[in-house]
Amino acid sequence: MEPTTATGGTRRQFLSRAAVLGGALALGTAAPAAAAGTVRTRTGKAGKQVAVLGGGVSGLTAAQELAERGYQVTVYEYYTALGGKARSMDVPGTAAGGRKPLPGEHGFRFFPGFYQNLPDTLRRIPVPGNPGGVHDNLRNPTQELLAHTAPRPGVLLPFQILTTPLDPGDLSPDSLRRILSGLLDEVLHLPADEVAYFADRVLVHLTSCDLRRDQQWERVPWWDFIRADRMSHDYQRFLGVGLTRALVATKAEQASTRTVARTIVEAWLLNGLLGRGVDGQPDRVLNAPTSEAWIDPWVAHLTALGVTFRTATEVREVLYGDGRITGVRVAPAGGGAPETVTADYYVSALPVEHARPTWGPQLRAADPGLARCDAIRTDWMTGVQFYLRSPIPLVHGHGIALDSPWALTTINQAQFWNRDFAADYGDGTVKDCLSVCVSEWNEPGMLFGKTAKECTRDQVRQEVWAQLQQAYNVPGQAQLEDADVKAWFMDPAVQGIGGPDPSNREQLLIHPAGTLYNRPSAATAVPNFFLAGDYVRTDVDLATMEGANESARRAVNALLDADGSAAGRCPVHLLYRAPELEPLKLVDEARYRLGLPNTFDLG
Repeated sequence: MEPTTATGGTRRQFLSRAAVLGGALALGTAAPAAAAGTVRTRTGKAGKQVAVLGGGVSGLTAAQELAERGYQVTVYEYYTALGGKARSMDVPGTAAGGRKPLPGEHGFRFFPGFYQNLPDTLRRIPVPGNPGGVHDNLRNPTQELLAHTAPRPGVLLPFQILTTPLDPGDLSPDSLRRILSGLLDEVLHLPADEVAYFADRVLVHLTSCDLRRDQQWERVPWWDFIRADRMSHDYQRFLGVGLTRALVATKAEQASTRTVARTIVEAWLLNGLLGRGVDGQPDRVLNAPTSEAWIDPWVAHLTALGVTFRTATEVREVLYGDGRITGVRVAPAGGGAPETVTADYYVSALPVEHARPTWGPQLRAADPGLARCDAIRTDWMTGVQFYLRSPIPLVHGHGIALDSPWALTTINQAQFWNRDFAADYGDGTVKDCLSVCVSEWNEPGMLFGKTAKECTRDQVRQEVWAQLQQAYNVPGQAQLEDADVKAWFMDPAVQGIGGPDPSNREQLLIHPAGTLYNRPSAATAVPNFFLAGDYVRTDVDLATMEGANESARRAVNALLDADGSAAGRCPVHLLYRAPELEPLKLVDEARYRLGLPNTFDLG
């Protein structure tokens, strides 16, 4: 059994109330709690070899946890660099005068305060001068900008913990409704009836039991749950599109209510802003390009632990026979003769779209859960970086261009970096990087009337810049001027756009209603084969670095169980559960089993 921690307690605390509140219920049990802490024992069985397939966040997390426990780990990675979608990368041909190349990326990184597992890993990656390791490289944005089409001013939100952490008993349904209504009315100025309705819908979710969340709300799109089609345009943009776009590339019209409400609304916004069960501020970013601030120190630490890396290596097939994995067929990523590598245990930490082709018919037959992964969907969410001759202070944090056809979100990065941008990067004339995530690649743009996939790379650049100007160029505020753009960059994983066969090797898991049922567990039916990645079923239930990290911890724990290891298990930190709401969830579980709606669900 893997250790878990869940600030605020578990349902077990409230079992004594179940008879009074809901009768004799079949309540299930919560995972046993364990004290949070770092396990660095090296008691793995001598000589045991583990092949980790994939060098992204999940693969590197698994490698660290295994190496700390004495296993001999080899990581196989397709690219020449490690870190997966989280890494930064050099913009070719931009270095001059002894400076580094301009830093590019797949898309900007941020670390919400509700993350618990990944921050624990960050603290355990040493950085000279940082007592808290890489975690000390995090910085706190203080604002978020919800930008309308100019010239209408955007909504500037203070985005920090709003109060000191609340004591047990401070939250009740009435106080929650007042808090939500007050926040929405104060910052969004929506019609009073719409504010009240949304607050009630959030209250329905907050008091819904796990069974209802898993079996009912998982099947309902967020757009339908909040009745967005009946509401004002601003309601739809702020509470439908804006919420789902802020944290992950998912569409409100399709995204599971369970995922959006539980992770984005409850964990990130409500608990984050109230300072409950969080590691830090709601929004945090790194103080340098991702690889400099995080990935490079991580790889150095793993190398010191004895981890071996085989980069530029493509995983072709996971070989199965006699009830076990017998090896993995790999080949040079650029082409070359394949070979078979072997180990005692195998952790597949590839993104789901790359993992699925490596599972042959026999392996799929051995574990039907692998075949269900074929129904998991991915979509494009890729960054475009604009390198500016002058800093343009749009907002001290992230911006969301609510009306942009391509669902753009942005951040000015130099304001958070402990770098002199012009002195450290490029040719000395670039002073900032405006990093943009493009979340919608299938809707027509405003300049060419084509989707992003139908545009050439330069047309994408023109279109994104025009959509940003439309959102941000409000009279009296900082303006995005064409003359300020010195250079731009898009992840080279995007290929063939503007042609007949566009492709993106680095896609992102999305969460349409029902996705939960197709997500596999970290332990498979094959005793020496384990899964890690943001598609694996985890408590965080969202395609994030936190989900990737948590899945790797679960995979390592399952491996340790299979190996009969005496090493301490990886702590798995669960999302915060407000103790005040647990009795109401018990009532709701009784109602759900009787076929009744949630007490606060008035339609």
